[in-house]
Amino acid sequence: MITGKNFIGTDMSAKSNKTYTTFNPVLNLQTKWTFYEASHEEIEGAVQKASAAFEVYRNFSGQKKADFLNAIADEIELLGDELVTTYVEESGLPEGRARGERGRTMGQLRAFASLLKEGSWVEATIDTAQPNRQPLPKVDLRKMLMPIGPIVVFGSSNFPLAFSTAGGDTASALAAGCPVIVKSHPMHAGTGELVASAVVKAAKSTGMPDGVFSNLNSSDLEVGQLLVMHPKVKGVGFTGSTTGGMALYRLATQRKEPIPVFAEMGSINPVVLLPSALEEKGADWASQYAGSITLGAGQFCTNPGLILGIKGDALDDFASVLREKIEEIEPSSMLHPNIHENYERGKKELSTQPKTEEIATYTKEVAPNFAQQMVLKVAASDFLDNPILHREVFGPFSVIVECGDKAELITVVQHLEGQLTGTVLGSSSELESYSDVVDALVNRVGRIIFNGVPTGVEVCPSMLHGGPFPATSDSRFTSVGTAAIKRWVRPVSFQNWPETLLPDALKDSNPLGIMRLVNGLNSAQKI
Repeated sequence: MITGKNFIGTDMSAKSNKTYTTFNPVLNLQTKWTFYEASHEEIEGAVQKASAAFEVYRNFSGQKKADFLNAIADEIELLGDELVTTYVEESGLPEGRARGERGRTMGQLRAFASLLKEGSWVEATIDTAQPNRQPLPKVDLRKMLMPIGPIVVFGSSNFPLAFSTAGGDTASALAAGCPVIVKSHPMHAGTGELVASAVVKAAKSTGMPDGVFSNLNSSDLEVGQLLVMHPKVKGVGFTGSTTGGMALYRLATQRKEPIPVFAEMGSINPVVLLPSALEEKGADWASQYAGSITLGAGQFCTNPGLILGIKGDALDDFASVLREKIEEIEPSSMLHPNIHENYERGKKELSTQPKTEEIATYTKEVAPNFAQQMVLKVAASDFLDNPILHREVFGPFSVIVECGDKAELITVVQHLEGQLTGTVLGSSSELESYSDVVDALVNRVGRIIFNGVPTGVEVCPSMLHGGPFPATSDSRFTSVGTAAIKRWVRPVSFQNWPETLLPDALKDSNPLGIMRLVNGLNSAQKI
């Protein structure tokens, strides 16, 4: 049952007089639940509990933390249809999406549990002493990754489960040994509370310290700002707009002790159409991209917002089929009236820019909050001259850029901001002759795709969901896949430390049986 209260560790609390509700965008009505904004006292309580919990939780074994993560996944599943119906009601997304995202959320938790059980993720490195080395003896040095402290996670509007309360940021931080305080997203606070109840129940059943997890409600900026500025908070995870991510980043750098903010922000995910793609499969690619642009009302961070090709009949044919296919697709609801309003504003701003042409627009009447898709076309020279056309429009929107030749195509790619993804469509044999285009694209993206669509992010160790600024605040890290754990740790070296007092990962006996780098060689053996 949804209460509207905050979780301060295992305690439920509603001390503020300020309340708000969530919204059903399909029905265009407020939901029946009332949520209590976290008060200053509740914020302080959550941080103090998290700080105390860290001193205990950081030393738990990988197996014990894995049991916790697996228990969270089990408890989320036990929420059953209530979670699914609440998700649908608060987001306007379909039931199939809700069930798929729930499965992904549980899968992420279990993936990190498996990582912890195996244990080698700590990157243990050992260089044993050489007391007789000349001209100076060599000391014993041992290094491993260790957790940094309490983490604040901001729920994401477009992924109420997989990037929110128990999503990838929370799962990876808990796996690292860091307590988590979630700043619940106001658009799906009910979904967040249900998931938070599952996390708290799992924490109790597996013997976690009180404060290892808290969930705070907030409908404005203050709660998030106070959390980021609190001296006992040691890191931040954020998925959302560039404006929001950079605001948090600046706050974190203004602290007496600056902390890392791992923000996944804006991306228009360029797609390069090589000549063979247009000539041999142009109609097929146009059909696929009509679906990709409109998938989930275009509310994916990997939505293909920019399509680059060389001017000619083949590109014209591609645009014609794209128009036909995209105008056949029935629009779907956006997540919230505010998001729909921002989409309409952004669409209007770009479509009214000089020298742009609307090549596809859904013009039939739609219900409130439903997004009418649009595709523009512009010449490369005009695109390069107009920074406004480089902006992300969050929704079912894309721009085709018509380049005069390969040289101009390279110039356009080189002038793009950092992106999460870049896609190349064509033949394998063609890649070599367009290697300079590919090189330019690799320099601007975190993940480069061949003959596919960018929408859809596989959760696995090889996934990189990040990219050069402003796609993310730090392109060296990913927010998807097990490597996401590295955001919440730092390396620590132990010099000449007594064997009995070393962490198990660094002991000669290797009681964890993990893979380690010992004197330059990978080994799981004892020393």
